[in-house]
Amino acid sequence: MPTIVVEVMPKAELLDPQGKAVTGALSRLGKSFATEVRIGKRFEITVDEVTDEILAEVKTLADDVFSNSVIEDVVSITVADTAPAAL
Repeated sequence: MPTIVVEVMPKAELLDPQGKAVTGALSRLGKSFATEVRIGKRFEITVDEVTDEILAEVKTLADDVFSNSVIEDVVSITVADTAPAAL
């Protein structure tokens, strides 16, 4: 079954306190390569099939339910690869 992935991030101009905390923790761990971390949300919606209508409905959900448009942006809506990703 296909999975539609929606990714939501804080607006770029807003402070991300969680990301700031992680950036500080990485610095304390000696991971100086990380100059900034931003933390967002990922939603995975499993569907029987992907159609234009379903994608439009997911887009509406992303804008109206999954994100707060005052402080967040929906940055992507994609159909995930069915194979698990390797690291």
